[in-house]
Amino acid sequence: MPELPEVETVRRALAPVVEGRRLQALVIHDARWCAPLAPEELAGLVEGRRVEALQRRGKYLVWALEDDVFLLVHLRMTGTLLADPAPAQPYRRVTFALGDGRELAFCDPRRFGTGEVALGPEALAAFFDARLGLEPLDGALTGPVLHALTRGRRAPVKAFLLDQRRIAGVGNIYADEALFRARIHPLRPAGALTRAQCEALASGVREALTAGLAAGGATIDDFRHPDGVAGAFQDEFLVHRRSGEPCPACGRPVVKFVAGGRGTYACETCQPRPRARRRRAA
Repeated sequence: MPELPEVETVRRALAPVVEGRRLQALVIHDARWCAPLAPEELAGLVEGRRVEALQRRGKYLVWALEDDVFLLVHLRMTGTLLADPAPAQPYRRVTFALGDGRELAFCDPRRFGTGEVALGPEALAAFFDARLGLEPLDGALTGPVLHALTRGRRAPVKAFLLDQRRIAGVGNIYADEALFRARIHPLRPAGALTRAQCEALASGVREALTAGLAAGGATIDDFRHPDGVAGAFQDEFLVHRRSGEPCPACGRPVVKFVAGGRGTYACETCQPRPRARRRRAA
């Protein structure tokens, strides 16, 4: 699934294309994209409006349109937004026609991506307040803040990082990479993290996301930039998807297991397992 660096990469590429133009037409080819709103209802709310800004919140792209109408687009697992695509571009679910003649296509082979509308700043704030936690790259994610958020949490720290209601935008890739940087095992209970570990993890999250953004995101399966180019961060993974390969820090093999319901990668020399879990495993 595209995570914060991938969505921000798309936003930065598309902002010069769409900002200041009119969203002349929104053609929804797949009604599932905007359900329960009917395609014609959603299109009627946004068509003809000037795009004031293209923003991002967590993994959402936010089209801020004139008169405080907001179109919220989520790529989910396999969605891509392509600029000026070929007419026969496969898996096209939505077409965005701009007033200057340019066109975007939302393509999504698994059809999980969504489009929603918020009318007014209050509705937008309520939408995100119910779904998303703090933004990790705007200065809000610090060691003390993370320590406060994790108190009383028994779930593994990997699951905590994947919970968008706590920290917005972090998914499977960047959770693995951040935990390795912080030398914290993914199965350690979030509430058991020390202040020093929270400081290290906050730094690890910021570093992993920043590295991913600098590389244009990661392309493992479907993610593409709006011009169709793949991201490059997959070539810089420290542990994610490197099962059996040597740890870049100690040389011991990276291992794969399940944490937070997701395939997870770690070096169990640099990231020792919690002792209680060691005893249970034995």
